[in-house]
Amino acid sequence: MSTAARDVVVNIAQAPDGQSAEITRVFEKQQAQALKLRRASAEDRIYKLKKLKQMVLDNSAAIHEACYKDFRKRSAEVDLVEVLPIIIEVNEAIRKTKRWMKDIRVPTTMAMLGTQASVKMEPKGVTLIVSPWNYPLNLTISPLVSALAAGCTAILKPSEMTPYCSQLMEDMCRATFDEADVAVFQGEVKTSQDLLALPFDHIFFTGSPAVGKIVMNAASKHLTSVTLELGGKSPAIFDKSANLKKHLGSLIWGKFANNGQTCIAPDLTYVHADIKDEFLATAKSKLEEMYGKIDSIKDNKDYCRIVNSKHYDRIKDLLEDATSNGAKVAFGGFSDDSEDFMAPTMLTDVSPDAKMMQEEIFGPLMPVVFFNDVQEVIDDINSRPKPLALYTYAKDEDFIEKVLNNTTAGGTCINTAMMQYLHGNLPFGGVNNSGIGSAHGYYGFKSFSHERAVLRDRFSSSFLMMPPYTPFTQKLIDWTTKYFV
Repeated sequence: MSTAARDVVVNIAQAPDGQSAEITRVFEKQQAQALKLRRASAEDRIYKLKKLKQMVLDNSAAIHEACYKDFRKRSAEVDLVEVLPIIIEVNEAIRKTKRWMKDIRVPTTMAMLGTQASVKMEPKGVTLIVSPWNYPLNLTISPLVSALAAGCTAILKPSEMTPYCSQLMEDMCRATFDEADVAVFQGEVKTSQDLLALPFDHIFFTGSPAVGKIVMNAASKHLTSVTLELGGKSPAIFDKSANLKKHLGSLIWGKFANNGQTCIAPDLTYVHADIKDEFLATAKSKLEEMYGKIDSIKDNKDYCRIVNSKHYDRIKDLLEDATSNGAKVAFGGFSDDSEDFMAPTMLTDVSPDAKMMQEEIFGPLMPVVFFNDVQEVIDDINSRPKPLALYTYAKDEDFIEKVLNNTTAGGTCINTAMMQYLHGNLPFGGVNNSGIGSAHGYYGFKSFSHERAVLRDRFSSSFLMMPPYTPFTQKLIDWTTKYFV
């Protein structure tokens, strides 16, 4: 798409006049609805989830078209990374929402003999879902699944960077849901500011750590709880025992799918020096198996584009910065400004001071660092902010355990990449700089729920220790204290 055409399209997502008042109107409508939803049954929630699922299935062709217009993304990849994760998520919620809603009985402690305790899962209320542009439908609708399963209302704020996908989501949600349950507002910074100024009961944000801090600061003004799905430099580590022919393909796919625009994509790869040549040769071979010869990859319809010229220029600058300071291009390294095309690129001898070694790349550039002692790698990882993901490749179990026990990350895969995202029974989330809270399955349901403590007195003797503090009361307190000491 030409720059001129893209500028015209972006106008779709610009905030119209008077949107602030409209946002407030819908928010207040959802506040009233949220009070009613506290009494909603599991069947009511499941009914909405089924409508959401059918909405996605009925609009699959439109989803393919919108993703192609925004990314030039092949329909097969759209199904794999946009549609399939949503369907997996909503199917899980349809099957298990009734079970998740049940009160959880908890054991009685010795100090609480004569009481009965439980945890009641309550909907938090009116929620805001602010989503990014890299997987626009998946990262908007999957959190919505959790919100609906938990019995919340939701206002969605998709990214203005993907105007076709954002417009489609607004159209789909308007046709499927009452705005009291689900509403979509498009726009740029002003729209986000208007939304963040409101006293939501929970905010679910997916994006960069820098913007995550802004969201958290805004939420603090109302003491609103947050789930922050962020990012960082997710490392991959290849031991000399790794089976490169079997497992290296997962690294190549994980890095270059969606043109590297994935929050859990490997962002920095450490490779044992003993397998340096084999690693580089196998990486190139695996890449060409997936996308064809590198010099003709621009014509391969399976390889999509950078989202817009702004991000393309940023990635191109990262490459130029690295090569001007001595980095060597193992393969790739070429681009086309007219199409926001950047070839899948692997680099070696990258200076530690290069910008791509300091910030999340979020594009198809892969710096490779060779090591002799894994402790060097562990020390380097631990000197950086905690990553959203960490991938380790090895047959040597001692190597794997050393990496696991001496690093931390939001999630980890062994001998594969990115698959943790699709596992519905695992929490998906970061740690500190890479995120706060978890998503997916029961963990997503919990993020949008308040765990309310409920205690019933049956026949406890607590009243015996209340004032007035007579000698008998004092003896009873002394006896109780000695028992627990």
